[in-house]
Amino acid sequence: MAETSSMEDPPQQSSSHDHPDTTTHNLSPPPGLSHHEFTSLIPSITEFHTYRLNKSRQCSSLLAQKIHAPRAVVWSIVRRFDKPQTYKHFIKSCSVRDNFTLSVGSTRDVNVISGLPAATSTERLDILDDHRFVTGFTIIGGEHRLRNYRSVTSLHAVNNPDSGEDDVTIVLESYLVDVPEGNTEEDTRLFADTVVKLNLQKLASVAAAVYSGDATAVENR
Repeated sequence: MAETSSMEDPPQQSSSHDHPDTTTHNLSPPPGLSHHEFTSLIPSITEFHTYRLNKSRQCSSLLAQKIHAPRAVVWSIVRRFDKPQTYKHFIKSCSVRDNFTLSVGSTRDVNVISGLPAATSTERLDILDDHRFVTGFTIIGGEHRLRNYRSVTSLHAVNNPDSGEDDVTIVLESYLVDVPEGNTEEDTRLFADTVVKLNLQKLASVAAAVYSGDATAVENR
């Protein structure tokens, strides 16, 4: 069943130096996608991966990952909001409430491994659409540098008979985040992009292993 929450930003005070803008992820392909693949995904990018942002204090990015596994297999991993450590690096543990249900509005508390500029993160599930294969969350608390971080992930089955690629899924993940005071937009984007990219690469490995019947991968899910 599809569950979503409002994607609109809360009202913000504006000034002559504080004008909301709109991201343009639908205008140029992220690394890893062909022109044909990107063109076919533009409607989804426009719908799910477009944000209002203030360029003076926020940044956004869109990343893509091809995974050699069917979309249903990848989705079975991504949709588990309560088990992000299955494919996300840098997570030491994740806990949810005793009465946890996998539904919009649910929260999770994540402990991050040492060595990163973060310790804990409290995150809320914003979107869970099992029909359109879209999920998303917002960081709402914790000790970390990703203030007001919001992310959306969508899964897309490759349908190109001429490509020679069967059972391939394209994962798109985008985010919007505040630029911390004293940091540049470039530094913030580089840090966030690196974390997302590593997570997507691990997702590709885990999903491919699950699809191939790797017992260890299945046990660790």
